[in-house]
Amino acid sequence: MTEKLKEEIRKSCEVLKNGGVILYPTDTIWGLGCDATNPEAVKRIYDIKQRADHKSMLVLLDDAGKIASYADVPDIALQLIEVCDKPTTIIYPNARHLAENLIAEDRTIGIRITAEEFSKSLLYRFRKPIVSTSANISGQAAPACFAEISEEIKNAVDYVVDFRQKEKKNSTPSSIIKLGINGEIQIIRK
Repeated sequence: MTEKLKEEIRKSCEVLKNGGVILYPTDTIWGLGCDATNPEAVKRIYDIKQRADHKSMLVLLDDAGKIASYADVPDIALQLIEVCDKPTTIIYPNARHLAENLIAEDRTIGIRITAEEFSKSLLYRFRKPIVSTSANISGQAAPACFAEISEEIKNAVDYVVDFRQKEKKNSTPSSIIKLGINGEIQIIRK
């Protein structure tokens, strides 16, 4: 890991610990992030996105072994994580230990395990789940790369991570699969 990357992770952790919102690269598209256990920070993201707070957002973790701390994990979940060949968000039942305004009305939470260098390292150091939601105003197209993120979003966050900003590849949001408590599977987004 480069010194530059270590410094960006350190700065991001400091902002997250203080209840701030960061704009950061993930394994899919650039995201708005905050401490997923802090309801005031979660509310700030809803405000920045101009999004109704009944529309839940997902969280990132760096290790599938941590999922059970935040939701029930049907047996099929770990098998799905192993076989998915692209970033996949799985919606789990019985969410817990997260900000209440992050949990859906049906008590579910979307969780994605990231393997991307920056977000995985940040999660490892921060030691809590981090919200990840597209860096756009609700209803507008999600930006495919950093250059497409609006100035309005960039100016609304507490810290913009200085890593991978020059990449031009068009990234796409994750697949989304919802799991029921009895292992039912529903594809939300391919």
